[in-house]
Amino acid sequence: MANILVVDDELGIRDLLSEILNDEGHNVELAENASQARNARQRDEFDLVLLDIWMPDTDGVSLLKEWAAGGLLSMPVIMMSGHATIDTAVEATRIGAFSFLEKPITLQKLLKAVEQGLARNQLRKTAAPVVNVPEPRIEAQATPVTLLAEVQTQAQQLFDLDKPLREARDGFEKAYFEFHLLQENGSMTRVAEKTGLERTHLYRKLRQLGVDLSRSKKNAI
Repeated sequence: MANILVVDDELGIRDLLSEILNDEGHNVELAENASQARNARQRDEFDLVLLDIWMPDTDGVSLLKEWAAGGLLSMPVIMMSGHATIDTAVEATRIGAFSFLEKPITLQKLLKAVEQGLARNQLRKTAAPVVNVPEPRIEAQATPVTLLAEVQTQAQQLFDLDKPLREARDGFEKAYFEFHLLQENGSMTRVAEKTGLERTHLYRKLRQLGVDLSRSKKNAI
């Protein structure tokens, strides 16, 4: 039995996750915001945390930074969001998040992610039973190859193949262009060449998909 903290501002999601995890034999503590999550983490050690990104008081990524800076990120943290971008995935992974779950969360994906997270936690405890060593993770000085590989991994976790074809395709295209913007440091010229699109068409496509162009315009050649 594992000790799991679920942090989400939506009552329905908290109750659903709690019911599922309790049925699996785990002990579940619930928090509806970052303040309650901070208090829970100060009181107890957890084997796993399911953490929502978008919350009213403090977002999940900011809370993750707090825990990492305070030496409290000793457990795998699975981020949850219905609107996560590749940039958000990369940032959270660099801080120390274990993985992502996209809402709505299917039972199969939830149980698989929890199983993998608990296995990682058990491996950490076995490898270092005395000294509490934080999980190795991508830092700011990580090589471009390592960072891009992490982006690709997170992109796969963000796709929901249960969606209708058009929505799934839009999600893939958005992640595809965000990946290439990151790879080419925001250069629209190089992204256009890489993707085989004329620049005007590329700009129109990015706006249609809702890709943030502010960084691209700042760094464009």
